[in-house]
Amino acid sequence: MTSNPEWPLGRGRQLRPSQRTEVWVADIEGRPAQLVYTSRTMLLEAPNWAPDGRGLLLNGNGLLWRLDLATGHSSQVPLDGVPPLNNDHVVDAARGLLYMSANDGHIWSAPIDGGVGSRITHDPSRYHFLHGISPDGATLAFVELPTDDVAAAGRLALVATSGGDSWYPDAGSKHLDGPEYSPDGSWLYVNTEEFGTRPGHAQLARLPVQGGRLEQLVISDSVDWFPHLSPNGEFATYISFPAGTRGHPADLKVEVQLVRINDWSTPIARYPLFGGQGTINVNSWSPDSRRFAFVAYPLDTV
Repeated sequence: MTSNPEWPLGRGRQLRPSQRTEVWVADIEGRPAQLVYTSRTMLLEAPNWAPDGRGLLLNGNGLLWRLDLATGHSSQVPLDGVPPLNNDHVVDAARGLLYMSANDGHIWSAPIDGGVGSRITHDPSRYHFLHGISPDGATLAFVELPTDDVAAAGRLALVATSGGDSWYPDAGSKHLDGPEYSPDGSWLYVNTEEFGTRPGHAQLARLPVQGGRLEQLVISDSVDWFPHLSPNGEFATYISFPAGTRGHPADLKVEVQLVRINDWSTPIARYPLFGGQGTINVNSWSPDSRRFAFVAYPLDTV
């Protein structure tokens, strides 16, 4: 990834030679996933389901794209004044807004159908990687890293959608990522190394929004990231990396897992694929809680 002083995090990933983007949709019945889009020219990442239920929102080449599920047509969502995007973006359907992390290290907002962007965060000494929004649309949950030490442990942070100073719930001292609110607003779901048996061994957990201890959701040998709850609060998806993985890298054999939130240990279905980074970084559930999307990046030899 290249970078410059204006966009310190670069402009985004690109497909490798003989690699393609595949966007898939699966359902809560655990049936085989359906391939809905393929591209050999653009690496698309991190689908959000559009509030109208008819499309997906993905980032690619630093831009935001809408993929129409009925036609398979992709079109750019115009964002005026917003720097190149990364794969951290969330939807506020009730207010018609999209919040996104950009490659200047800050969180921005814009109308979900396109328009003029506004910057939410302003601390130049921190990178802000967005993952969640409270159900009332008032608070954003993100991971904060110091700009002078990107190897530091990710820190759970919250900020008002109207801007202002961030605050920091106690979520342990180990690396944490993917904070996302439960649909009822009572919990923050995360992946954390707090329970890890070895360096990098992320596991799924949740934290009471009003304060309290981290609660581990499942004990596994795999490295588990990015828990995403369905809007009705009955199901969840997450991505499992091979044991020993550090972080959430690209181009590995991984699994997207579908579970009921009252039984994280017994998957309804597993979807093995070649991917990782970009596959399911953000919540990709449909508004009716019946389907979810994910992205694979197969090589011709994989």
